[in-house]
Amino acid sequence: MDNFQMILASGSPRRIEMMRRSGVEPLIIKPEVDETVSSELTPEQAVMYLALKKALAVEEQVEFKENQWLISADTIVCRETIMGKPQDEAEAVAMLSDLRGREHRVITGVAILSPGTTKRKVFAETTKVFFKDYDDQVIRDYIASGEVWDKAGAYAIQGGFRDQVDHIEGDYDNVVGFPWARFVEELKVLTEGTLDFTQTR
Repeated sequence: MDNFQMILASGSPRRIEMMRRSGVEPLIIKPEVDETVSSELTPEQAVMYLALKKALAVEEQVEFKENQWLISADTIVCRETIMGKPQDEAEAVAMLSDLRGREHRVITGVAILSPGTTKRKVFAETTKVFFKDYDDQVIRDYIASGEVWDKAGAYAIQGGFRDQVDHIEGDYDNVVGFPWARFVEELKVLTEGTLDFTQTR
């Protein structure tokens, strides 16, 4: 993999760690974009729109080189409506209460492009998550842990709330924040099979 450079248009520690564990040391450029989306978009359309918007913003900052790939992503939690990141304790309580004992979807939009070329792909991956019927004390304890902040839906499946997951349907990595297996498949198509990863995860 010495013949290519991967640019990650994200500051997410979870996405960075996932790439590094798979043998990729990305160049990290955090995009600065307005993440407002039209209410007329479906959740899938919204995450794809934001992923592409972030990628295009970073593309303007890089000088094109051969075998350079730019990756961006956006993840949301959605039940009846899209859940963002809680702004205060009351919002965190409301989100975790709403998810309790129910099914919700985690949707990640991913944009892959080769800067300065027409090689690009945007897709959305969905995983269904089913939570147990936990009590109010579980919610209070989890909020007190501080892990709810900067998390869509106010939880991290790989963190302290994992014990409240009954089961999932789909890709676990997608819930963490990046659908690695689907990403590898799509990148292989874009590179016509010339780029592969040594799976170290």
